[in-house]
Amino acid sequence: MATVYVVWKILKNMGKKEERGIPNAAFVQDDDDISGRGNKGLPAQVQPPHSAIAASSDVFSSAEVNESDEGQQRDTWGNPVEFLMSCISLSVGLGNIWRFPFTAYENGGGAFLIPYLVVLLLIGKPLYFLEMILGQFSSYGSVKVWAVVPIAKGVGYGGALATWFVVTYYCCLMALTVFYFFSSFQTVLPWTVCDPAWATATCYNSGSASNLTGLVNLTGRTSSAEEFFNHNVLQKIINIDDGVGIPEWRLTLCLLFSWIIIALILMKGVASSGKAAYFTAIFPYVVLVTLLIRGVTLEGAVDGILFFITPQWDKILTPQVWYAAVTQCFFSLSVGFGPIIMNASYNGFRHRIYRDATIVSFMDTFTSLLAGVTIFSILGNLAHESGKPIETVVQGGTGLAFISYPEAISKFDVVPQLFAVLFFLMLFTLGVGSAVSLTGCVITVICDAFPDWKRWMVTIVICATGFLLGLVYVTPGGQHVLDVVDFFGGGFIIFVIAVIETIAICWIYGLKNFLRDVEFMLGIRLGIYWKFTWGLFIPLSLVGIFIYSLANFRTFVTDGYVYPASLTGSGWVLAALALLQVPIWAVVSIVKRKGSALDRIKASLTPTENWGPQDMKTRSQWILFKSDDSAEHKSWAWWIPKCIKKIIKIDGHSFKPGHASQSTVAIVQLEVQENGNNNK
Repeated sequence: MATVYVVWKILKNMGKKEERGIPNAAFVQDDDDISGRGNKGLPAQVQPPHSAIAASSDVFSSAEVNESDEGQQRDTWGNPVEFLMSCISLSVGLGNIWRFPFTAYENGGGAFLIPYLVVLLLIGKPLYFLEMILGQFSSYGSVKVWAVVPIAKGVGYGGALATWFVVTYYCCLMALTVFYFFSSFQTVLPWTVCDPAWATATCYNSGSASNLTGLVNLTGRTSSAEEFFNHNVLQKIINIDDGVGIPEWRLTLCLLFSWIIIALILMKGVASSGKAAYFTAIFPYVVLVTLLIRGVTLEGAVDGILFFITPQWDKILTPQVWYAAVTQCFFSLSVGFGPIIMNASYNGFRHRIYRDATIVSFMDTFTSLLAGVTIFSILGNLAHESGKPIETVVQGGTGLAFISYPEAISKFDVVPQLFAVLFFLMLFTLGVGSAVSLTGCVITVICDAFPDWKRWMVTIVICATGFLLGLVYVTPGGQHVLDVVDFFGGGFIIFVIAVIETIAICWIYGLKNFLRDVEFMLGIRLGIYWKFTWGLFIPLSLVGIFIYSLANFRTFVTDGYVYPASLTGSGWVLAALALLQVPIWAVVSIVKRKGSALDRIKASLTPTENWGPQDMKTRSQWILFKSDDSAEHKSWAWWIPKCIKKIIKIDGHSFKPGHASQSTVAIVQLEVQENGNNNK
């Protein structure tokens, strides 16, 4: 109860208007603009002195602020809680309920937890915070934000393509939840009994009323829940050498329904998606906790939970487990895809995102562990009933969530239909929360590139295209396609994107410059943890893991069937299509600039004038801050912790973590005072 009270107080305080949202530039000229207008973009009343502009000459390239920025506004969240709820809806989704349990299942249960938590602490959370900062500081989406390092603009387009690949199959999973949702209204849950129309001779009823006492064990037999999913819902085929088949008509209608819901929410932009986030972020926990209570009371549940939390130490040192942990972390938090930058871009400039980043990362981890305990308690019960080892009781992949969860629901003694309806409604709302943000990211990229296009028209075209592409996943062989796209789109591409992203920000733009931007925006100085993870650990560790994944590329196999080379080759084509955006846009950025080849490259490595706060008054304060505070940050020893400096007697003028300079404090206090007067 104390935890609930603390969370309630945080949300209550966030609900109050901390500030008037600073209008953000919605559609500005391309970040590679090289019009050379000087400082005309700043209104006369906030023009910084010439000395400040001169002092900041090392920060910007020849590109200048676009005059058309004035008067144009970007949507803002109606309330700070809407931003938090939208981030929770994005990060806490089917990746926690569906993907995390089967990833842990395939990587040794408890052996997966330690790498996952380490990765979350040293890679996931720092990257999440970094992308939040980029979006809020610049008020740009995932492409235009690369005004900070123009040569890396392809990172935004590559991430958008990866997002698009993922969202096309993500909505297929939502379609499965819709199918189960409507099936749950039947008098007898259809997956609890073996129907001769789809069941095999080895099928046994998985409902609570089933009489299994006549069977010594169930070795070699399959539950009705598993056969219902494979033979009735998916109508799954193993061999796809002759094609994947035609779309299943019931799943096609469910897929259409899912895309219609997404389109309706996105029609009005952030205003409607923010309101929907309240429900999509809170409701799932009510149902998940209820299912957990039922799961842990099943016979054999303890064995499953122990399997989940007990590390297999020999597997912890296996690189494959660490690779799976990073992939799951990226997929769950949506790091590298772009929606985090997009969501943060709708914030007011002074919004305290460090608090939101902590809450979201905690909720994501908590939900994954909650879902893991629930799933493995059910697997323990299935192992107890079937006489099989836990690691072989069911297949991994999509079926783990759509077999194990229905299996548990079927064992409810009282109105299992009600719990089934609530559970699959919960899964659908989780899916909607993430799919809306993922699809919204793609729409934002397009609308930023073509500001004259109506957002509602772009939304309809994107959703219609997503539906048509998603039809391949609702075919009998669609799960094979899903496995390949999930590997390349949800993991492989994002590894490269995240590496280039951190290198571009920390090594090209400069970690010192980035930390100064954070100090100006949030009024705090970040400590050694952020410097170490951003500047060193994340780039080096991700490069190492990526090299490992290439050297140990796995063959896609299901029940002994090796996927055809054409399907695997299609996955490589998708990866190449996304990753080639980086060199293509790097060349474009260099070619668009003037001067010698070396001058062009240098200009492409330098921020354009479109980088920075979009509010002109805040921008002028930022330029002054960078010039006034630059001496303190130019010391060669800026990154060394102060306690160590005292020991070895170095005067490095380093940051004092958690404290800002006097100039920063003065600027923040001035803005807070002005916002308070405006609110009155």
